[in-house]
Amino acid sequence: MRWEYKTIEVKRKFMTGGIDVDAFEEQLNTLGLQGWELVSVNQNQMHSVVAVLKRAK
Repeated sequence: MRWEYKTIEVKRKFMTGGIDVDAFEEQLNTLGLQGWELVSVNQNQMHSVVAVLKRAK
């Protein structure tokens, strides 16, 4: 099986260092409806959270 991959970057809030969890979840749910599956999440200490998703080609 062949896969295609997508990365999304979620910027962290300046003051708190967190992310908007509700918005992130909504984005993941939307991508899930398009066939994307979350593979991993990497949290950059300073700037963002990067999620990697895949789906069958």
